[in-house]
Amino acid sequence: MSRSVRLVPAVVALLALAGAGCGGGVRGTPGGPGVRDPYFPKAGNGGYDVGHYALALDYTPASRRLTGTAVLTARATQDLSAFDLDLAGLHVDSVTVEGEDARWSRSGRELTVRPADHLGKGETFRTTVRYSGVPRTLTDPDGAEEGWLPTADGALALGEPVGSMAWFPGNHHPSDKAAYDITVTVPEGLQAVSNGELVDRTTEGGRTAYHWHSAQPMASYLATVAVGHYTVTRASGPHGLPVVTAVDPTQAKASAAVLAKIPAILDWEEYNFGPYPFSSAGVVVDRPGDAGYALETQTRPVVPADQLDTATLVHELAHQWFGDSVTPASWRDMWLNESFATYAEWLYEEDHGGRSAEETFTRLYEGDHEALWAFPPAKPSGAAHISDSPVYQRGAMVLHRIRQTVGDDAFYDIVQGWAAAHRHGTASTADFTAFVERQAPDEDFTGIWKDWLYGDGKPHRP
Repeated sequence: MSRSVRLVPAVVALLALAGAGCGGGVRGTPGGPGVRDPYFPKAGNGGYDVGHYALALDYTPASRRLTGTAVLTARATQDLSAFDLDLAGLHVDSVTVEGEDARWSRSGRELTVRPADHLGKGETFRTTVRYSGVPRTLTDPDGAEEGWLPTADGALALGEPVGSMAWFPGNHHPSDKAAYDITVTVPEGLQAVSNGELVDRTTEGGRTAYHWHSAQPMASYLATVAVGHYTVTRASGPHGLPVVTAVDPTQAKASAAVLAKIPAILDWEEYNFGPYPFSSAGVVVDRPGDAGYALETQTRPVVPADQLDTATLVHELAHQWFGDSVTPASWRDMWLNESFATYAEWLYEEDHGGRSAEETFTRLYEGDHEALWAFPPAKPSGAAHISDSPVYQRGAMVLHRIRQTVGDDAFYDIVQGWAAAHRHGTASTADFTAFVERQAPDEDFTGIWKDWLYGDGKPHRP
């Protein structure tokens, strides 16, 4: 999409940057306003790495107004005279860096911050942004809605791929993961559910603050907030793992039988994929229509009630290993998320009296599924297609071809080894293919990579 540029603001911005680099003893260069993701080039920012987000949010559903304070603790990866944060809409009230007022400017979804003094490479610094307004619902390239979604009694925040910038400023690219503390204050009588564990809840002056803590690193697109009336239930999963479910009361009865399967599903997934990577689990179930899709938000996937079934739970909970713990290095690597979660559905069905994975593979290959061969899993044809069937189903077929090649024992060693080797990190397709080749050095994967992973069109039947 082309965008017109007004000359005067651009000149002003350049002069401001020049002043920041030359005056006041500020050294270094600005961090980049994007990390050049192949599908979302403006997502994320260069020059720093965030280690922790402390978000204090106050939301009133009646007015849809959000007031927020975001404290980012980050480390400079270069000498910085300025750096960018991603933020869509909302009014910025103030910005400080290390407690000192910082100059800042807005251009589209970029918030450019110019600290009073330079930040040296390797330096840890704290940025505080105070902001307010009515957060936006964004539309993805594929037409899906993300960002801040108002609901009948509250709101739902969903971030894949870049929607989290609608409700807090940050480095919104999966390559930069951080720990989170999210405190949400809402009118008394409403609940606020987020990722991780609830560590504190206080009520004062007719408003209740819920403080959620996520110690394990999380990509910002996996952060969530659900505000509304919920029936919150606590149970135990494998090894005493806390399982917290939050269900819209109108959906509680219909959802109960499926949600009761969560501990058993997690136990099955641990057996197949290795130790569960986080300190809690669960799910948020909202009314049909609040969101048009399920999303693997970390530790607590969000599932619309009309999409809640065993297969969806298996899929979204498998993402806790593949996508949440092992996170794609770029959005081109999304197949690494979706192929494993989809193949988990195949394996679960195989282990529970349904079709075998081989039968599912054959049905897809021999069926009339033209869209399945539209592009290879590792090379989606554009940002609007990163959630299309080649990424999910054909990606799962790649995993099945690996299983056919190496056999079951070696395949599960590969799956568990991959989850362990990149636990709480990021990984690319190149990382995965190299890992598979190292784990099975006597096998030739050239044809699988060439024809199934990267090749155009329908491959020849193995």
